[in-house]
Formats: sequence, C-alpha cells, structure tokens
Amino acid sequence: MAAIQTAPRFRGRPSGRFWRVCAAVLIGCVALGAAQAANNSVQGAKKDDGYDTDAPTAILIEAKSGSILFEKNADELRAPSSMMKLMTAEVVFDAIMKGEIKLNDEFRISENTWRKGGAPSGGSTMFAAINSRVSVDDLLHGALIQSGNDSCMALAEGLSTTEAAFAERMTKRARELGLTRSTFANSNGLPDPGNKMTVRELGMLARHIILTYPDFYKLFNEREFTWNKIRQQNRNPLLTMLEGADGLKTGYTKEGGYGMVGSAVQNGMRLIVVVNGLEDSDDRATEAKKLLEWGFRNFEARTLFAADQTVGYARVFGGESRSVKLASPEPVKVMVQRNGNDKLVARIVYTGPVPAPVQPGQRVGMLKVWRGSNIALELPLVAAEAVATGSTTRRALDGASELVVGLFRAGAEKL
Repeated sequence: MAAIQTAPRFRGRPSGRFWRVCAAVLIGCVALGAAQAANNSVQGAKKDDGYDTDAPTAILIEAKSGSILFEKNADELRAPSSMMKLMTAEVVFDAIMKGEIKLNDEFRISENTWRKGGAPSGGSTMFAAINSRVSVDDLLHGALIQSGNDSCMALAEGLSTTEAAFAERMTKRARELGLTRSTFANSNGLPDPGNKMTVRELGMLARHIILTYPDFYKLFNEREFTWNKIRQQNRNPLLTMLEGADGLKTGYTKEGGYGMVGSAVQNGMRLIVVVNGLEDSDDRATEAKKLLEWGFRNFEARTLFAADQTVGYARVFGGESRSVKLASPEPVKVMVQRNGNDKLVARIVYTGPVPAPVQPGQRVGMLKVWRGSNIALELPLVAAEAVATGSTTRRALDGASELVVGLFRAGAEKL
C-alpha cells in the first residue's frame, strides 16, 4: 500500500520542527487517502528488487519518469573512461542550441590533438589529419560513433581554446544539470585522477541528452562512420544485441575497468542502463543487456496521482489559510514490478513554513518516492491554489508561534 508522509525542511536555524512535523503528519494522513484513491494497488519492491548483477556499480532508469528500477553502488565514484564523452557531447549540443557554434563550423586539428588523441596515440581515434579543419558535425560523429579522442580534443580546443579550460566548462555545466559529484580533467576520459563520475550521474546525463536533444541523440544509433578513408563501426555492441537498442557509449581504462551507458525502447518504454568496473568487454555488454531485459520484462508504469490532483499540503506562515494544497502539473507515475509485492513510501519535502502570499504554480517542494530502500522517483510539487497574506492578527500569531517554538527548539538542542 502506498504511504505518503509530509516532511518539511526548515529555513535558517530550525525552529519548531517538532510541532510542525506533528502537524505535517496529520496533513499527510489526508494525502494518504488521496494516494490510496489514486491507486490502492500500488505496492513496493523488495529491498534488493529480486535481482543482482556482476557489475560492481550499476543503475537502471526508466527514462520518461526518471524512476530507478535497480541500483548497486550507484553513488561510488569511478573513472568513467570514454563514457565521459557524453559530457563533452552535452556541452557541444548546448553550445549549438544557444547559437554559440554551428554544425558546419570548422575546428583545426592541432598538433597537440593529433599526437595525444590521433593516429600516433594508439588509442581510439577518428584519424583526423594534423592541421586539417573538420566540421563540428563530423567531429561529433567521430566522438560518438568511433569514440575518437582526437574528435573530443578538437571540439574542446575549438570551443574553449585549451582542453583544460573546456574541462572546467564541463564541470560547471555538470553542476547546472544537477550532477553534483562529477569532475573532469579532460574532454575524452583518458586516464586522469580528476576524471570521476558515478553511474547514477552518468544515467542522469544520458536521460538529459535523450530528452533534451532528440535530434542529436540519433547520432548514437549510427552504425558506422568513415573519415580520412578509414571506415569504423560503432563501438556499442548493444546496437546489434538487443531489440530497440539505440545508444549510447562504452568505455574502458585500466583504472575504471569496462563500462557502458546503454538505452533501448520496447513497447513504448525506454530504459537506460549504466554499468562500470567490469573486467571484460563481453561481460559489460552481457550485464547491460541482462539488466535491460529484466527491466522490460518485470516493470510497468502505475499512476499514483493524476495531473493537478492534490498530493499533500504544506504549512503556510502569515496567510489567510494555515496550509496550501500541493500538486504536480504532470501525472505522477512510478515504475513497479508487474508481479511483485512492492511497497512504495512517498514523502513531501519542502522548506517551511512557506511565507504568504503563495501564488498558484509556485514551486514549493519535492515529492520523493521510495521503493524499498531505493529512491524510485523525485519530482517537483507546486502550489495548487493561491493563499493571500493574512490579517495583521494572523501574522502576529504566526510570528509569536514561531518565536515560542524556536525558543523551545533552541533550549532542547542545549540539553
């Protein structure tokens, strides 16, 4: 049975948390009825989701909702190897969308790029000739189909003059996307202690690329690319191993092991898988394929709340009403196991009490849904109604209440 709790986070020094949480629990009981009415058959996952993988770190995500279907050591920082090229691609995609560069712009292949990432390097390369000029479009093909290290370095130097400056730009952009732990020292994932990502953040990045750049995403499914009269196949084995597979990137370094970011669509549902740290290239493909197949076979979407349906309430300070209804503009859907006995726990988290006035559509907090011990879904909640500023008496009473419970809280903390 789905349960929902309201858990406010407090602004500044915590004041009156005990009393507000008590009130929130009472409000949460009302929301519980709404959750059960929305779908009283929704139940949550076993602690381990009934599945395991040989991959040291792994995650499986449903792309549309962002639901986490499976995770294993998903927040462990590891060398992302060539999977890091997804971040380089995202920075370039973003620059194109903002009009900073165009696909037909040409960047020079410097001696540095040619020696460290091109033919003399012995690594993955698109074989661009030294001092030649290559279009952004072709460099993206080389980076994403052939995993060209020279392609990424040329893009980095073309956008930011130096690869080091581009790496700083990658980190800044990652923070904008909510990737809080990823760090980058170069553009291509070649060994460097500064290159670190988790499979969770690689999955988040893949989902962002898929949803934000559908036209560019098609590059990942192209099976081959020829440059400098050298024809190379796409390095992603999933494209020929699994029905509906259309991306994204493999990677390997001695430090990080073998890894893969993959995605596939079956029966209208898209899943994203990330595995890393495996000891064999065949194993990474096998484990990624098995995780995707397990997800497609065992999960389906269930609706917890309809669009604009009241999910819960948040406390209001100084308003005509003591609380405000919260809702999601989109249906709240979570992935559950088809034949499982899943138990979902939902919690509203917000910074409160929310100061009046409150406007309809104003973002107030987040709805977090757990399947067992794993977070299955996080999405923003907005005010479903307006709450005007209350009378002087109401504001004074709320202020006095906050002062009293704040003193109570401060005294309790000193005990």
